[in-house]
Amino acid sequence: MKTLTALGGGLAGAVAVTLIHESVKKIIPQAPRMDLLGMNAITKGLHAAHLKKPGDTRLFVIAMAADIFTNALYYSLAGMGKEKNIWVKSSMLGLAAGIGAVVLPRPLGLQEKRSNKTVTTQIITVGLYITGALITTSMMKLFEKKKTKKTNVWEQKLVTSAMG
Repeated sequence: MKTLTALGGGLAGAVAVTLIHESVKKIIPQAPRMDLLGMNAITKGLHAAHLKKPGDTRLFVIAMAADIFTNALYYSLAGMGKEKNIWVKSSMLGLAAGIGAVVLPRPLGLQEKRSNKTVTTQIITVGLYITGALITTSMMKLFEKKKTKKTNVWEQKLVTSAMG
């Protein structure tokens, strides 16, 4: 699969998972708070670098931008290489991201309750990352389909014009 298609699909999946996270947290009390986890990680990094923490609004925007950027790159891995088993590859990437979001905060010294508060929180966290990965693959397939359709239309016009 083309790199641009993979990156575009990865970006679509990353934006989708971020929007879903932001929506779910307003509805379900046990929803993961990846926004707060991201803000916690950035604050910790800034503190370690002896840099001043920005205000909460700016910190939130930085966390969301970093989340979308890193998730886009990560999800785009599903489209790298051969297209064979892309759905399985994507699902496994989503599963790994979800499990990582649940398991890694503690060893990294972050607030694990943000993604690990209850079993429901853990299940939602993993499910959201799998959903983002599947949206990524769906978008990659859509981009490829549109590209093929445009190529076919161009080829038909070329043949028609050549025939006179």
